Amino acid sequence: MSFMNRTGRPAVVLLAEDNEPDQRTVQRGFSKAKLNIRLFIVEDGEECLDFLRHEGKYADAEAYPRPDLLLLDINMPKMDGRQVLRHIRDDEKLRRLPVVILTTSDQERDVVASYENGANAYITKPVEPGRFMETVRRLEEFWFELVVLPQSH
Repeated sequence: MSFMNRTGRPAVVLLAEDNEPDQRTVQRGFSKAKLNIRLFIVEDGEECLDFLRHEGKYADAEAYPRPDLLLLDINMPKMDGRQVLRHIRDDEKLRRLPVVILTTSDQERDVVASYENGANAYITKPVEPGRFMETVRRLEEFWFELVVLPQSH
């Protein structure tokens, strides 16, 4: 399956996740679905904002294009996902970016705060690897087959 955004290029997905097994699960899920997606991974909130703003080692906007979708973990080092989401929604250039919270937290306060801060969806990662793969598959099906994403540039 080939998902292209409206610019005609493969979709760009940024995964902000510090847990390596979860990173690999998402990578495997995208690979198994054979989606034409460029997946980038950052491991903390500061790195996520640098990527989105083309700062620091991500200054080359051609090598590190603005994503069409951000998969954001809440519990990350340096700056957590809640803070990252607030920065994104406060930034005129980033505020339209679709953000899916993908986290192990099922705390009601995290769910409510995420939506209040502008998350487009909140998904709790299942602990079992097989169920997590199924969650990734459903995420792909929804975001890359059903949803029309805005042009990010």
